[in-house]
Amino acid sequence: MTAFWTDKRVVVTGGAGFLGSFVVEQLHAKGCKNLVIPRSTDYDLVQMDAVKQLYSDARPDLVIHLAARVGGIGANQANPGRFFYDNLMMGTQLIEVGRQTGLKKFVALGTICAYPKFAPIPFKEDDIWNGYPEETNAPYGLAKKMMLAQSQAYRQQYGFNSIVLFPVNLYGPRDNFDLKTSHVIPALIRKFAEAKESEKDYVELWGDGSPSREFLYVEDAAEGILLAAEQYNDSLPVNLGTGEEVAIRDLAELIAKEVGFAGPIKWDTTKPNGQPRRCLDVTRAKELFGFQARHRLREGLKKTVQWFQDNRSTLREVQF
Repeated sequence: MTAFWTDKRVVVTGGAGFLGSFVVEQLHAKGCKNLVIPRSTDYDLVQMDAVKQLYSDARPDLVIHLAARVGGIGANQANPGRFFYDNLMMGTQLIEVGRQTGLKKFVALGTICAYPKFAPIPFKEDDIWNGYPEETNAPYGLAKKMMLAQSQAYRQQYGFNSIVLFPVNLYGPRDNFDLKTSHVIPALIRKFAEAKESEKDYVELWGDGSPSREFLYVEDAAEGILLAAEQYNDSLPVNLGTGEEVAIRDLAELIAKEVGFAGPIKWDTTKPNGQPRRCLDVTRAKELFGFQARHRLREGLKKTVQWFQDNRSTLREVQF
C-alpha cells in the first residue's frame, strides 16, 4: 500500500493493454481505489470531443498515458501516416485538455524510437534531439517525442506538471504475439515455437542479426512508471531500462534454446535491420526516483516463453 495513491482519481489510457494491465495491477496493490480505464470503444482519444468527455466523466487527479498505436518494423513501415497522426493527436489533446481542466499531474510514456538513429551508446537523455530517428519508425517516434516538447512548453508557460518517460523495448507475459504487428521478442518466441511444432528445418529472420537491443521486463517497466508518478516532478526526459544490450543474433539463439528449437537460423539480409544499436543510460531514473530493473534478460525470457506456452490457445491477432 502507498499513501500517495489512496485518495487519487487516476486515469490509465491503454490500461487494458499489455503494459497497462501490469500498471493497473500494481495500482490496485498500492491502494488506488478510484481508477478509470477508458476503452477505445467508448473514448476514441484521437478525437478531441472524446478526450474532453473522458476528463468530464472521470474527473482525474492524475493521468497515466500509455495508449499507443505501435508495432514492429513491418507494422511501422505499413502504417507510418496512421502511427504518426494517431499517436500525435492522442498525446497532444490529452495534455491540452488536462491543462484546461486543472489536472494535477500527467505521466506520458514516450519511446526509445524517438532517439536519433546514430545516437552515441548508451543513449543519454541529453542526446534525444541530436539527430533524426531511424527511418522505419521515425513517424511513430517523432509523434511520441512531441509530448516532451509539449510537456516542457506547458510547464514553462502554464506551470503544468507533466513528466515524460522513455522506456526501452518492453517484453513479457500478455504481449502481442501476432507476427504481423508484434515486436521482436514475442515474434521470435512464436516463430521458434511454430517451427518446433511443424518440425521445420530452419527459421528465417529479418536482417543480418547484427543490431543490438535492450529489453525491459514489463513488470519492471510498470514499477518504474509508478515510482516516477509518485516522486518525479520535472519535464526533463527520463530513460527506463536495464542498461544492458544484446545482439539480435544472440537474442534469437537464447529464445530458440528456451523454446526448444534446435535447427539453424537463416538471416534474410534483404530485409531491414532497423536502428543499429539501442542501449540506454539509466542513471537519471535511479538518481531521481530510485528505479532499477529487477529482471535479467534470461529470467524474463523464461517467464515470457512459459506464459506463451500456457496461453497460446487464447491469443488473438492484432489488426491496425
